[in-house]
Amino acid sequence: MNVVADVNVVVDADADVDVDVDVDEILSPREVRASSSTTTTASTSTSTSTLALLRQLAIGNARLPVMFGFQRLDVYQCAIQFFGLATRLAECVPRGYSSISDQLRRAALSVPLNIAEGSGKTARDAARFYTIARGSALECASIVDVLDTLGTAEAADIEKCRELLERVVSMLTKLRKYQ
Repeated sequence: MNVVADVNVVVDADADVDVDVDVDEILSPREVRASSSTTTTASTSTSTSTLALLRQLAIGNARLPVMFGFQRLDVYQCAIQFFGLATRLAECVPRGYSSISDQLRRAALSVPLNIAEGSGKTARDAARFYTIARGSALECASIVDVLDTLGTAEAADIEKCRELLERVVSMLTKLRKYQ
């Protein structure tokens, strides 16, 4: 049994490679022989250019980005985005409040780490890790409130942090329920 598919390879300016495969149909070997005799030059040139691009990537030692399952999760992406913002917020903490800065960094880091670890566990263990990540996210929300009260961070950064944390907590609550 053979599969007929369209393969689209796109390399953007950052050298990220996106490969899309669309399966058109499943053909028997007899149908493949019949359809290969009627292929057009355009499809041959397209497949030749695609193969040339893939060879060039292999020769140039271009590394395709590897993604683990947890990296595809929206909750993980939001947690990483929040961690970046939290790191910047932690640098704005006034003198005498270094413990708040340290606590924000630790709690913000705990969220994506527990999401990643939970994604590779059994359902029961995953729920426990998601619960820990959720608790860390709520702790971060409290610290963001403290920083807002101190007036050390920009209002736009505080608002973005709150939006991300609200999404993270909501998604973790749902993930925890369905484990």
